[in-house]
Order: sequence, then C-alpha cells, then structure tokens
Amino acid sequence: MRILLTRAIPSAIAVKGLFVQLYRAFFSLVVMFAASTQSAPAQVRLGAQGAEDGPNRMQPWLVPSPDPDTAAHAVLFRPEGAGPFRLALIAHASTQNELRRAQMPQPEYRALAAWLVARGFAVLVPQRPGHGATGGSYLEDQGGCDEADYSRSGRATAASIASALNYMRGQAFIRPDGAVVVGHSAGGWGALALGNPPGVSAIIAFAPGRGGHANDVPDQVCAPHMLIASAAEFGQHARVPVTWLVAANDTYFPPTLSKQLADAFRSGGDKVDFRVLPASASEGHRLAETEAGIGIAETELERALKLATKPDGKR
Repeated sequence: MRILLTRAIPSAIAVKGLFVQLYRAFFSLVVMFAASTQSAPAQVRLGAQGAEDGPNRMQPWLVPSPDPDTAAHAVLFRPEGAGPFRLALIAHASTQNELRRAQMPQPEYRALAAWLVARGFAVLVPQRPGHGATGGSYLEDQGGCDEADYSRSGRATAASIASALNYMRGQAFIRPDGAVVVGHSAGGWGALALGNPPGVSAIIAFAPGRGGHANDVPDQVCAPHMLIASAAEFGQHARVPVTWLVAANDTYFPPTLSKQLADAFRSGGDKVDFRVLPASASEGHRLAETEAGIGIAETELERALKLATKPDGKR
C-alpha cells in the first residue's frame, strides 16, 4: 500500500503541472487573438448599406479607397428601373483645416445629382479618406502655403476618384462606358489629374483648384504660380474632354486665375471648354452645391454631356 501511494503522488504532480502549462498556453492564445483583433482592420462589406429612399432612390454605400484600411462612405442616386445606367461620379471639395474636415457631413450635391438622374445617370457621391464619417488618413494634403505640392495632392484625389469609379463600373446596373466625372474645387482638381481613365467620356470641373482662400482671405491663393504649373502638368496626360466652369463671383479661384489654369491645362493638347458663368448668390464657389447654381449652369452642363459620347457617336 505504501508503494502504491508513493507512485501515485508524482503522477498527481505531473497532471497538475500539465494543467498549468495548458492554462498558460491557452491564456497566451487569448492575448495574441485580442492583440490581432485590435491591430487588424475590421472587415467591411462594400456596396449598399441600407434601403433606398426618396424619388431618386438615395442609398448609402461603401466603396473602396486607395487606403486598404478605409472604405469611403458614399451616397448613390439612380433612375427607376434596373439599368444599366451611365455613371456620374461627383467629387467633393476639401479643406486643409483638419477640424473642418473631421466635421464635414456626407456630401450629397442633391440638386446636381437630381439633374443628372433626370438624364439617365446613376450618381455616386463618395466621401474621400480624411473627411467626415469616412475618416482615415488625409491622403491629399498639399503641404504648407508657400511650398504647396499641388501635383501630389491632385494625384491623390484622382486615386480616390479612380478607386470608386472602377468599383462602380463593375456593378451590374452600371454601364462600363460613358461615365462622367464631375468635380468641385479640390474634387475638380483631382478630376483634372485623372489623365485618361478607362470608361470616362467627359469631365466637368466646377472651379477646380487647391489653396484658395489662403489664410481664409477671399481672392487669395497659396502659390498660384505652382498651381498653374501643376495644371500644365496634368494637361500633358489628359485626353478626356473637359468642361471648366467658374462663377463670376468665385472668390476661391476667380475667373482671371481660373482662365490661366485652364490655358495652362490646355497647353498640354487637351480639349478644354472654359466658361465663366453669371454670379451665384453671395459666393460663386458654391454654385455646384445649390439648386439655383445648377439652374445657372444648366446650359453648359447640357453642352458638356453632348461631348460625353462613345467613339461611335452614341450616347
């Protein structure tokens, strides 16, 4: 009996030691799993995020961005029916002010979107990284006023536009050709930097540029000579017809500067139809955001859509 007890005691100690080892291993796995879930980005489901609402079937979407960790929040408008529809992508304005970007509401451009839907377009308005609900890193930072890098910021905006554009062109209800990119301010600047994107037949740019209202002063632009140089650079690679619109009372990129930018862009050999529109409310730079502004621009918008044709001449 004594022999049996002495043999049993080491066995119990061994079992206890094994249990402790297993517990420590399990605890380590739990810690590793928790760390990985904190460091790894959450998987998101791109596409529609809710039901359609309203006469233009307004619907929240998530679309890709150049940042693999950040999906861009967007709103989609479209006509009745199953399509396929031509796509119009509206690229919003921006600001160097971090607080203003963080507080930016989801851009909708409802009047402009409704105008395009009435002409058979599905309209996507994505919010780029570094803005509002989309969050993430601000990819299109232009840097300081005196040494602003407008080429880099424009290309970064263009990359965000292209990510959303290419994703939507793969949707069953969207035609892969005949797309129109409509850009406003910094969004228009990014549209000019797109070059020759596949499936895009026209670009409409409302007062494109960067660095306007330098230090919040109207009619002041950071390093305008660098802005002009970047416009010429973008024009060298652009082949899509561009309609360039600016209101007479735009204090961010006044008509005189806007014409210099358009002329520089045109020097690269691209087709540019530059138009100065009548004054819009108290600040012409917001023309693209209001129903009255779209009414002012309607004739030129119609003209721009006539340029947005396929090579065989069909709409």
